[in-house]
Amino acid sequence: MDIAQILGREYSGSEWTLDGEDYTGLTWLSETTKPTEAELKALWPTVETAIQNEVQSKIDAKASAIDKLEALGLTLEEVKVAFGLES
Repeated sequence: MDIAQILGREYSGSEWTLDGEDYTGLTWLSETTKPTEAELKALWPTVETAIQNEVQSKIDAKASAIDKLEALGLTLEEVKVAFGLES
């Protein structure tokens, strides 16, 4: 469970600090009620899935871009050279 990811995504308007990676290091600075460790654990599968979906979306977008370049008769290497991009 990544507490910082959960808080950043599900409690984006809240203020907090996290010393380390454990719930015991969480200091709640907002006036709202601090989420319990159980609440954060319950949110983790949803947040983890969202993170995985974002990673997969980037992979899919890159593959789509490469397919489009190839359809135009260009290689990824040619585009990198043309735009000064590193490998």
